[in-house]
Amino acid sequence: MMKSSITTFILFILMATSSGIVQSADIPISKFGGVPNSDITQALANAWNEACQSATASKIMIPSGQYRMKAVAVKGPCKAPIELYVDGTIIAPPNPKDLNNEWQWVKFEYVDFLTISGSGVFDGQGATAWKLNDCGKNPNCARLSMNFGFNFVKHSVVGSITSKDSKNFNVNVLGCQNFTFDGFKISNPGNSINTDGIHMGRSTDVKILNTNIATGDDCISIGDGSVQTTISNVKCGPGHGISVGSLGKFTTELPVQDLMVKQVTFTNTDNGLRIKTWPSAPGTSPITGLTYQDITMINVKNPIIIDQEYCPWNQCSKQSPSKIKISNVTFKNIRGTSGTQEGVSLICSSGVPCEGVVLSDVDLTFNGSPATAVCRNAKPMIQGKSPQCTAPKA
Repeated sequence: MMKSSITTFILFILMATSSGIVQSADIPISKFGGVPNSDITQALANAWNEACQSATASKIMIPSGQYRMKAVAVKGPCKAPIELYVDGTIIAPPNPKDLNNEWQWVKFEYVDFLTISGSGVFDGQGATAWKLNDCGKNPNCARLSMNFGFNFVKHSVVGSITSKDSKNFNVNVLGCQNFTFDGFKISNPGNSINTDGIHMGRSTDVKILNTNIATGDDCISIGDGSVQTTISNVKCGPGHGISVGSLGKFTTELPVQDLMVKQVTFTNTDNGLRIKTWPSAPGTSPITGLTYQDITMINVKNPIIIDQEYCPWNQCSKQSPSKIKISNVTFKNIRGTSGTQEGVSLICSSGVPCEGVVLSDVDLTFNGSPATAVCRNAKPMIQGKSPQCTAPKA
């Protein structure tokens, strides 16, 4: 992990030295007519085009004030690093139809060495969209835009900006490498439907650090092909916790491996640490090498849960077991309070039982008494002050 960060830093220094740069060239959004209380859709696109063509590093600046913006997609490859510095509040149209059926409101693609900084807010104005969201029951539901999409972005950092009230997922990360969130904030109410904080897939070396997430769905969801993921010093709540999956629905899925989750606090969430796979589904790509340690639970309904019979809204069959193999998963130094009697639930596949699961110093209480653990098709190694497994009730 450290090696990739050092490599990125050295590359930045080499680029700066070879170009004779002391600092980046500023490109104020006002240069293209982007002023407070105006629509800056075209202004941002024009500023990006200038920065992308520059042979030296550039800094696009959006100062304090309120701005309106429709869907924007900016692309690379670019000739030099770009920083997007935002201190203002950028507001999306409240009507989902005004985003022209785009998957993402603000989309970055095929960019290397991108930095997003400042204390600005991207306000998706999602309240209208949440009322329309019936995607859990309607497979032909209307498309609702996410606040951010990062597609095939490398060696990049998203800093202390805020994603607020997204209509759908707040952030989607796809095909990225050496991509870091540091000091990022997500703010959605607990009743906002399907507003995952950060969802990732097909990405390597994604780091989520020093980040606060409040949302109506998973704070972080880890999709197929996620490798070498680090989540550290994160606060989650309200929300549905940190989830691997759901996985297994498709034969084209890639394995999930080498996940580290540490120093995370969950507060009043529906779940804590969750792994979920579909039964009666064709996917077989394994999940392996997951470590969860130094975790605090505050009134969390399901603090630790492996659910290989995941079937929301009963829209699937449980006749056949999940084909996803889960192995080498460690839960270490997990402490706090559970909102349910069962603090640990390991319901693994009867077809490919879980292997190499470790419960080490899992110390959870429910109403002042030790929380219990239920296990099926799993024989975890118990270390320290951790509950012994019992069979779940029929």
